[in-house]
Amino acid sequence: MSMQYPAFFDKVKPIVLYDPLAEFLGAATAGRVEYNYLDAVKLAGHSCPTVAGAYLMTMKALEALYPRETPERGAVRVRLRGEMELGVTGVIANVVGLITGATQNNGFKGIAGRFDRRNLLFFNAGIDADIQFERVDSGAAVTVSYRAGLAPGSARLRALAGKLGTFGLTTAEQHEFGVEWQARVERILIEQADNPALIVVTAAGSEHPGV
Repeated sequence: MSMQYPAFFDKVKPIVLYDPLAEFLGAATAGRVEYNYLDAVKLAGHSCPTVAGAYLMTMKALEALYPRETPERGAVRVRLRGEMELGVTGVIANVVGLITGATQNNGFKGIAGRFDRRNLLFFNAGIDADIQFERVDSGAAVTVSYRAGLAPGSARLRALAGKLGTFGLTTAEQHEFGVEWQARVERILIEQADNPALIVVTAAGSEHPGV
């Protein structure tokens, strides 16, 4: 049986990139690589506001950095404000890295001096935003922040969440919790995806204090 998942996953806008490594090795015709929200869910092992926010932040940053061309995978430096072990920073970094190809020192080492994906991902950066994305070729950069509180869960979700640590949930309530949880994710990815107040993108300079 194939994987079953909420129908709205398929309605989320995909992120299309040009990956020169994939083209060079014959893995993708013309280097065209497409990532969708389900890819991020499979990587994280779940769907939540954090995974949704990481996906949207990456999408909006790439749209801003490559307004009239296809973004190039492996050609963007990523700086996260948080420490790798702090909160959900690691989860966000994994999703961002999946899409952009950016890694620390554990990524692909390249071929004959090309396609190196290492040293493109940094933590604990001195920035006034959640993430900074920078084009390696031009130095153009944007910072991105995610305001998940603008798309809160329903009153019922909050009520069910309140029972988790006290009485626990019945089987029926566990199912309802999942439905309500994904309803919030759907609002983020479908209803609020283009809300500039939810994903705040700002042009940034090329100076990177703390990195």
